[in-house]
Amino acid sequence: MLQALRNKIHGWPAAIVLGVCVFAVAFFGIESYFVSRVDTYVAKVGDQEISQQDWQNRLNELRQQFSQTPNSPYSAADLEKPEFKQKVLDGMISQALLQQANTNLKLTVSDLDVRNTIGGDPGFQVNGQFSPEAYRAILNMQGMTPAMYEAKIRSSLSTQLIPQAISSTTLVSEADVDNFFRLRMQKRDLRFATLPRPSLTDANVSDADIESFYKQHIVDYTVPEQVSVDYLEVKQADLKIGTPTDEQLHEYYDKFKQRYAQPEQREASHILIEVPKNATPDQQKAALEKAKKIAAEATPENFAKLAAENSDDAGSKRTGGDLGWLEKGVANAAFDTALFGMKKGDITHEPVLSPDEGYHIIWLRDARDGDAKPFAEVRGQLASDWAKNEGERLYNERAGQMADLAERNPGSLDAVAKELDIQIKTSPLFSRQGGEGIPSDPKFAQAAFADDVLNQGNNSSLVQLGKGDAIVMHLNKHNAAAPKALADVKDSVRQRILDERVDVLAKKQADDLVAQLAKGGDAASLIKAPVRALPDLERDKLATVKDVPEEILVQSFSLPHPVDGKAVWSVIRTDNATYALVAVDKVTDGDPSKVEKAQRDGLRGQMTDAMAQAVTMDYVQALRAKAEIKIAQDRM
Repeated sequence: MLQALRNKIHGWPAAIVLGVCVFAVAFFGIESYFVSRVDTYVAKVGDQEISQQDWQNRLNELRQQFSQTPNSPYSAADLEKPEFKQKVLDGMISQALLQQANTNLKLTVSDLDVRNTIGGDPGFQVNGQFSPEAYRAILNMQGMTPAMYEAKIRSSLSTQLIPQAISSTTLVSEADVDNFFRLRMQKRDLRFATLPRPSLTDANVSDADIESFYKQHIVDYTVPEQVSVDYLEVKQADLKIGTPTDEQLHEYYDKFKQRYAQPEQREASHILIEVPKNATPDQQKAALEKAKKIAAEATPENFAKLAAENSDDAGSKRTGGDLGWLEKGVANAAFDTALFGMKKGDITHEPVLSPDEGYHIIWLRDARDGDAKPFAEVRGQLASDWAKNEGERLYNERAGQMADLAERNPGSLDAVAKELDIQIKTSPLFSRQGGEGIPSDPKFAQAAFADDVLNQGNNSSLVQLGKGDAIVMHLNKHNAAAPKALADVKDSVRQRILDERVDVLAKKQADDLVAQLAKGGDAASLIKAPVRALPDLERDKLATVKDVPEEILVQSFSLPHPVDGKAVWSVIRTDNATYALVAVDKVTDGDPSKVEKAQRDGLRGQMTDAMAQAVTMDYVQALRAKAEIKIAQDRM
């Protein structure tokens, strides 16, 4: 066949066919004929993929946050729920949409913003000041380089650019604030009467009625699913630390000497003349000329004024370019070199160029030399810090050993208890909503009802109940949900039926009275119960009102206003099948002019935040509606 083809295609036709083949291979790459593409994304937003690795990293970050937050409403078990996983992915999709919108709108995060964010993180500070040593040490423990962490911060800040822009342009008018305070400070004059429970003329309940009611409300008479678990617990507070030796304290002092030293610092102000990314030579020249002109004019006396008028650093221009006290390593290399090469009072009359930002005019206002406190002076603090550090080390070591042994011996806690010499404790029976004692902790209950413990019969993973408190558990007993026998609940069922009959009669009685009052009936003669007045009931002070059913107070400010000066009566159910008749006699709006400026400004800020958040959510939804989004459910 090949020979026949060769005989038929020769000369210029063969050259054309061969040329097309060569072009196809050269253009698309020969590997495309042998290698098939395997998609691994969890979601794809336009051309941007959210990989399984990125998604798993986000879940792991949340898992760590939950374990380290004692009062967190979520636990590691929640991360296994499909709806929670979808919620996390939706958040990542929203971030991707915002980042794409940044690109379209040419919005970028400056190096200065990244630097300020990192420098202001308390986790990287020692004695209230940013510590480059602590910064590098913490990143090293997390397996990250400064460049990797800065990229992460830049990405995080980029998702805030549009929300911040929306917030800065969201306006709340004086009328909006006034209307809020008119409602918040509103007063009402009420009257109410609690109607007596009616008596039943027929209190007979047949066995058939009882059985029917029981079957219809079987959930109400079902004992919930319960478990009891064996568990091992490690508490940092229970660990014996001991007293440090001088050798250990000296070693600790040498290792963390920067904590007990005042690092070399510079107090500086600056004026930034921004150079756009991908700037043309003319733009760069114009920025440099502007910077030189300002630098030539700058003096300590007029520096703040020049910064306020000219600086492109929005964060510092409001304070006259003030950057506060800086240590080495906080700023970029060019800025750092210039700053720490200056003398107190100097102004750089030759602008300093830093990458991705522009030209800086720097004023060194003050300087502090670094000095270390002697060992003897800080010995007491060293002992305290050593004990805290040693306690955390021992706790992490002990908890890690417990988690590792529990995982290697999943069928029982016996081996773990024997190896670590810890006593196995047993909880009382409790439901998914928790119970008395340690099961009252939501994390404990959630772990007990997780699939690996409840259904697979394995030890749990490590559960952090609080800071310095961790447990692992194993199922001891499981009682499935089961209905109570009718014979055991017969009396309570009968009483519920009677109570419902009374409720129906009481509601009808109240409705009939309201109907008569609406037709012009006299309240004094119709209502056979004491009528109590509540004058000047203020919305903001309902908690101070005593001896009034809570339901009346809660609903009182949603009741109808008087019509043509006449009160409108309404029915409110209180409790125990009791109903009340309530009338609003007068409504007086609050006076916004009596509200102090600070309180008005605080409310305006809260309203602005709420409105900006709502607009941002609408904006993201609009982006989502226009974007092509693919979600791979099978990879979640």
